[in-house]
Amino acid sequence: MTLLEKIKNASLKNKIFFSITLVILLISVLIALFTRWVLISSLTSEIKRRGLGIGHSIAESSRGYILTEDLPQLTSLLFDTRLGDRKLLVVYVFIQDKENQVLVHTFTRPFPRGLDTANPLPPDQPHSIRLLDVAGTSVYDVAIPIWEGIYQIGTVHLGMNKNHINRLIGKLRTTFLGFVSAVTIIFFIISHGLARYITRPISQLTRVSDEISRGNFDIPIQLGTGLHCRTVKSCRQKGCPAYDGGDLPCWYVEGTFSGDGTVRPFAEKRESCIQCPVYKMGVRDEVRQLASSFINMAHRIKESQARLQESEVKYRSLFNRGPSPIFVLERDQYRILDANPRAEEVFGYTQKELKGMPFTDLGPFEDTDRAGGGNKGGEIVISRVQYLKKDGSPIHVNVHAIPARYGDVKAIIVAATDISEMVEKDSQLIQASKMTTLGEMSAGIAHEVNQPLNAIKMGSEFLEFMAESGRDIPETDLTAVVREISGQVDRAAAIIQRLRDFGRKSDFTKDRVQINRCVKSVLNIIGRQLALQNINVELELDDRIGPVMAHGNRIEQVIFNLITNARDAINQRQEKEEAPVDQTIRITSGQRDGHVRLTVADTGVGIPDAVKSRIFEAFFTTKKMGEGMGLGLSITSEIVEDSGGTIQIDGVPEGGTTFTLTFPVAG
Repeated sequence: MTLLEKIKNASLKNKIFFSITLVILLISVLIALFTRWVLISSLTSEIKRRGLGIGHSIAESSRGYILTEDLPQLTSLLFDTRLGDRKLLVVYVFIQDKENQVLVHTFTRPFPRGLDTANPLPPDQPHSIRLLDVAGTSVYDVAIPIWEGIYQIGTVHLGMNKNHINRLIGKLRTTFLGFVSAVTIIFFIISHGLARYITRPISQLTRVSDEISRGNFDIPIQLGTGLHCRTVKSCRQKGCPAYDGGDLPCWYVEGTFSGDGTVRPFAEKRESCIQCPVYKMGVRDEVRQLASSFINMAHRIKESQARLQESEVKYRSLFNRGPSPIFVLERDQYRILDANPRAEEVFGYTQKELKGMPFTDLGPFEDTDRAGGGNKGGEIVISRVQYLKKDGSPIHVNVHAIPARYGDVKAIIVAATDISEMVEKDSQLIQASKMTTLGEMSAGIAHEVNQPLNAIKMGSEFLEFMAESGRDIPETDLTAVVREISGQVDRAAAIIQRLRDFGRKSDFTKDRVQINRCVKSVLNIIGRQLALQNINVELELDDRIGPVMAHGNRIEQVIFNLITNARDAINQRQEKEEAPVDQTIRITSGQRDGHVRLTVADTGVGIPDAVKSRIFEAFFTTKKMGEGMGLGLSITSEIVEDSGGTIQIDGVPEGGTTFTLTFPVAG
């Protein structure tokens, strides 16, 4: 185990204790270093100052001896300087003449080589001080000029012992370390006691929380503030709930008066108790206040336990008697942990068979985009998805799932509402709308089919004429006629196949659908009719758009409804106006911000603002009686929303209309 792991795993008491001790030691070291720096600076300045004082005294006393060249007296003067206490401080003294020749010195051994030039005195400087190493001794060499009037007649050099400073600092260091050690021991004892005082209530709180986690709410807790408002305020109201409130302070007790004289819940009471002397005394010790809060929490948990049990009974009753199948799933693998009786009835499985089964065996769940659903705030909503019963028969459901906990397991509660009957009716309504649309197109469809039939008839009549007249048919003509007849048959078959694809009853299985392909497929059916009515179709389709998750057949019906509505709007405008009008339907596709957008714009009569809000209502129509049931846009809106998309209408009266469809791009 590393040192960092040992520190992390240490008890709170040891963490507090060692933290305080470490801080004290760190502060002591910093104080010691700072003090040493101050002492060294002060003593160094003092020794330099004393050296300058002694040097000036020698310079004053030596002028006459230098002028009279009385070297014995000059030597005696230097040795007198090192008598007494100065002997430890002054290492050497020597005097140089004006040519920097050494006249006298105090060395009892040969004069050290190079010392006379080690600290030259610069011109016009009152003194010069330099740290030198003389025979292994660190000294501050102090050089002071000797003046006679305005002439410098010599220089005095004194060697001030730097080791003297170190000896003084050593003595002070020993004294200071002794003092710091004594202070550290005292703080060591204080921090140990303080750590035990702080952590003892926390240790008791830990013990109590462990008991509560085991379900024991009756464990005695002796951690309260010990305050009673009846004692502090000399209260005699024995009927007050806080009169003998046990370990709980009065601001945690329901039914007591707040500081403003009103009865409030404990959660709101503390704001009005701030000025109360009982509250002020109770919040001085934060650890004790934490204990009071913890005790209150234990009481609240104990009180809510009964309510929780009651809620559990209600939940179990709703779960067992719910009208819709309800499943409890394991969150990661979607395994079924529990299911209500209704789930057994609807899906045909027994409780034993359902438990442990992957929920996805019943139908899609994880991919909410494929199911046309969404995920908001952790909730999963999947609309109109097909699930399978045990016997393999399909069932259509709306799925609503929310995250929850099932014991100690992260779970998902899923409600699957059976909407098979509603889906079947919607499907029949949509299919009826398709048949109505195909009925409206019958004239155009007949024209589409008649063209290849006429070509086939002309080719067959030519062959019949040539055969009856006994003429030989040139091989090239025969090949051309046969090829044309075959091509026209393929053309008629393609028209019939497109009609069959459009008219077939679609299921609810979604797939990756290309919007552009749906537009072109619809125009293959209705394009000829639009051209015969002199309506121009402008296409601006972006080939780079991605697919969407939807029912391809139903998306084609949406586009078909929008185009036929645009056609009708243009024809209505043409009927109202005498002059020719612009008859254009513009279809545009594109992709932006992860969404595919398709717009169908026309130059028709437009939609008044008064009816825009109702345009998608069932059985609402702006057409004349007998020209429509008002289901086209209602069905269109429903199909778009089932595909996870949106539909928006924009336009002004007499200025055309634009419908915009938006779908999320399939992942």
